[in-house]
Amino acid sequence: MSTAADAHDVAGRGETSPRPATSAGFADRYAAWALAVLWLAYLGVLQWSVVRFRFPIVITLSVAATGLGVWLWRRSEIRSVPPLLAPTVLVASVVITWLVPLFSYLRGGSLTASLVTLSVVGLGGAALLVQPTAARARTAYLLAVLGHVVTATIATIGDPAPKIDVWVTLQQASDALARGENFYDMNWTDSPGIQDAFTYLPWTTVLLAPGRWIGGDVRWALAFWSVVLFAGIWALARPRRGDDESSMCASALRAAIPVTALVVAPGTLTQIDQAWTEPLLATGIVWWAVLVRRGHAWWAIVPLALACASKQHLALLLPLLLLWRPFGVKRAIATGALTGVLIAPWFLASPKDFVHDTVTLLVGFHPIRFANTWYLYFLNEHGITLPFWVTGIVVVGALGTAAWLIHRRQPGLDELLRWFAFVLLAANLVNKQAFYNQYWLSAALVAISLAVPARRHQRAEP
Repeated sequence: MSTAADAHDVAGRGETSPRPATSAGFADRYAAWALAVLWLAYLGVLQWSVVRFRFPIVITLSVAATGLGVWLWRRSEIRSVPPLLAPTVLVASVVITWLVPLFSYLRGGSLTASLVTLSVVGLGGAALLVQPTAARARTAYLLAVLGHVVTATIATIGDPAPKIDVWVTLQQASDALARGENFYDMNWTDSPGIQDAFTYLPWTTVLLAPGRWIGGDVRWALAFWSVVLFAGIWALARPRRGDDESSMCASALRAAIPVTALVVAPGTLTQIDQAWTEPLLATGIVWWAVLVRRGHAWWAIVPLALACASKQHLALLLPLLLLWRPFGVKRAIATGALTGVLIAPWFLASPKDFVHDTVTLLVGFHPIRFANTWYLYFLNEHGITLPFWVTGIVVVGALGTAAWLIHRRQPGLDELLRWFAFVLLAANLVNKQAFYNQYWLSAALVAISLAVPARRHQRAEP
């Protein structure tokens, strides 16, 4: 698939698109703007969703999921992208961040400094990308990475103890890991939510604990892994043998646009402040993708297994990888096996506590009324508790459709990443506990997919 990077490169060199100005070209131009509008609407309502339930939020998220599904079904190619598209998205993201209600424990100067930093990244990146060159694209990328680090620093120092159970449990689980204790049989001190369970898989703690040990806060480790994520997007954007020809400018833009869009995405400050861990999962997936593209598919098992050993719902992706021949059955099974090995020490230490915290508690956990999902819509608006089989049909239907089309089409890596996003998004929409961070991961996977260079003769005809 051709991306905005290639079109920006053409525009930056003062050339016209080689594609004729046909109705298909107009359709591609419309599709690019549709993607931009859905991106802004999706993340804009997600910023608004913390912490409130509103039916328009559920509708907007559902429209975005439908748009992603149509894109995947039709396999539309975005060949001709208006040069102002990326700058418009960045400026609009800044405006939304300031105008839409934003939930944060930051106050006063810390909140203002964080918002100003994000504004500098968004507006500075937009200015650099209006007339892009390779140097300007690299500068926009570096500005975004630096801006994220500065924002994370301000948030971590400005709000040293966010009142959320995620942060409390990650902090205290990191302390328990340092003492050699099993954090699945602990109770938490001063947690505003869950008191007696660690609901993540164990490698969330293992990968974030150094932030607590070295800097006193797991959010330092989250900032580190976010930088590793951005580095992975840069590595993914580099052309490999068999890719379409592209200039240095186009390659740099393929990394700069997704990274700047993610850094200034509406709600980012809330995600940093709340210590939500989805950037850790995105990091594992992007480096899996990098290694697969570089011909190291067996090594790609390692970052993917680390991600799967950090949070449960990534297990939904393994059936898709079973059917994608560049990765294949053996590697997908090996990923599951390595995931099992990684979590085995905690399971064997106390099987009852491990299963309770990571499975039983979550299945039986009460719905949280400000989760913007269809499950909560029927509960909040009509007093109806959807039976498990209804939500199961949606998840299995999305997973089955994705699996069938992946098996039939054997898509490129970019399309596969969007299938990941679609399956996770469908599962979130019928969940009883899906919030900004889970929805963010689907958006991040779509952004990451745009960094993948187009392949020559990438897909076979159905």
